Amino acid sequence: MSTGVKIFAGRASQALAEQIASNFGAPLGDVKVVEFSDGEFQPSFEETVRGQDVFIVQSTMPPTENLFELLLMIDAAKRASARKIIAVIPYFGFARQDRKDKPRVAIGAKLVANMLQAAGVSRLMTMDLHADQIQGFFEVPVDHLFASTLFFHEMEKLDNGNLIMAAPDAGGAKRANSYAKKLNTTLAICHKHRKKANEVAEMTVIGDVAGKDVILIDDMCDTAGTLTKAADLFMEKGALSVRAFCTHAVLSGPAYERIENSSLTELIVTDTIPLKQQSSKIRVVSVADLFADVIRRLVNNESISTHFIIS
Repeated sequence: MSTGVKIFAGRASQALAEQIASNFGAPLGDVKVVEFSDGEFQPSFEETVRGQDVFIVQSTMPPTENLFELLLMIDAAKRASARKIIAVIPYFGFARQDRKDKPRVAIGAKLVANMLQAAGVSRLMTMDLHADQIQGFFEVPVDHLFASTLFFHEMEKLDNGNLIMAAPDAGGAKRANSYAKKLNTTLAICHKHRKKANEVAEMTVIGDVAGKDVILIDDMCDTAGTLTKAADLFMEKGALSVRAFCTHAVLSGPAYERIENSSLTELIVTDTIPLKQQSSKIRVVSVADLFADVIRRLVNNESISTHFIIS
């Protein structure tokens, strides 16, 4: 255990933070959250953080209270004279709002970055941002980790010489192509057309998947509409099986039902977001050891580049 380091958790990531702290070799710090009858809440550190490097683990998935709780904890640590405040955000919410894609909309990811810096964060640690350029929204260092560190080893176990990598949309082609090169496989892409958010109107396949075991890659699975339509389409085109690897299990709305009723053999996700319910088709790979090791290397001023197998 490193002296001068304390790891705390927001309520949204309590279980993951406990594993990270355990793997790091430190007890999870004591945080108390007082809730008022009107819904207002106030987190407080129940132990000193003066002169300490404070790591606060909290994914910022909905509701927005998770983000605001993180901001309050950062502010509390700053006012309690912490030496450094590192926000560990396994799932960075609002990352889909990385640009103005139509008139009169906010750039939510930039706003979140501004709020985190205004609160007093010294550094950010996150995983598989929906858009890599979000790192540039910050004026503090950003450690952007990739689930490929974990997923690649899982894929190696599945590699029977018959795999083909696939992207559920054109936006994920670069990521899928990186895996394809590393595993020495070919690539297929689904081209989709949306009429509105979270609803796919049309989808076509680019590439030959007949007789292949397909592995779909994406950074997040929200309503699972794209993922399950792609899986069903691949099977219609003659694929033998379809597995999906998604870092962030947002899984909102009808996602669980769609996954259960789809052609997917298995959906492999990480625990950046805790599952709302269990599913026979969903398997979780923990990121706790990866984050613990990166925290350890950060504290000891060591390189973390060995973790970037595929980026």
